[in-house]
Amino acid sequence: MKIKPSDNAENALQNIGYYRLKGYCFHLFDRNTGKFEKDTDFSNIIDLYNFDTELSHLVFGYISEIEVTLRARTVNALLIYNDALILNDPSVFDNKALYWKNQSTVATEIARSDDVFIKHNFRNHDGAIPLWAVVEVMSFGTLSKIIKTMKTGTHSAFSVLTDMYKFDGTNGKKIKPSKKLFTSWIQSVCIMRNICAHNSRIYNRALSTTPELINSDKITPVPKFSGLYQILLSMKYLRPSDKSWIDFTEKLNALFNKYSHVIEYKRLNFPSDWETHIKIEE
Repeated sequence: MKIKPSDNAENALQNIGYYRLKGYCFHLFDRNTGKFEKDTDFSNIIDLYNFDTELSHLVFGYISEIEVTLRARTVNALLIYNDALILNDPSVFDNKALYWKNQSTVATEIARSDDVFIKHNFRNHDGAIPLWAVVEVMSFGTLSKIIKTMKTGTHSAFSVLTDMYKFDGTNGKKIKPSKKLFTSWIQSVCIMRNICAHNSRIYNRALSTTPELINSDKITPVPKFSGLYQILLSMKYLRPSDKSWIDFTEKLNALFNKYSHVIEYKRLNFPSDWETHIKIEE
């Protein structure tokens, strides 16, 4: 590896760390020879790290928008039952074992909350916490599990919720996502949120989560692992609005262009026609 005095490698190792930086070198190291590829430059490793950091911040910011909107839409969907305490009613959820596990988690999240609106309900409503307050204090992971346990059907809250996430079918008609599709998108976005929140690497990383993609976006043959491409599509399907997605992809493209000298799209699991799948029509 080429290391120039101007790279200030010692400072990078002290402030970023050897093992974190090593993650951006895996694809450049030949284990058979025990050497890096010819012309591997330390400054490019730093650029990859900086790219990944900026990418993480950008993705995390947009996932936050998705999360806020999903919380609000979930509340609105559940309000069709006209019961502020509907989350305490197991009859609207289909997996009873998971429902009660969720209830235990939700109870813990409420108990440890110091939000003003939770304390208000403790004082003024004998500790009964309405749906719209509970959804605000539960984690994204818990919200994902709540949605996963909802009963489906024409007059269900799940049907109302997925009506806000229709996508274009091959026949040009809008299609509601199935529970398998919808919950896989949420779960994968939730996992990516946690990766970003813990400042973990995105670049050149295989993810165990496998979101279900709509047919027009699937890669053939199906890859063994998922990467950023599959997560981005899940984010696209869950976008709060078309405008917000267009703004996000413009920033994403600008970031890719900024670091075009070091990034390889295959390291993000992108197919050659990725731009066609990521974009939406204005």
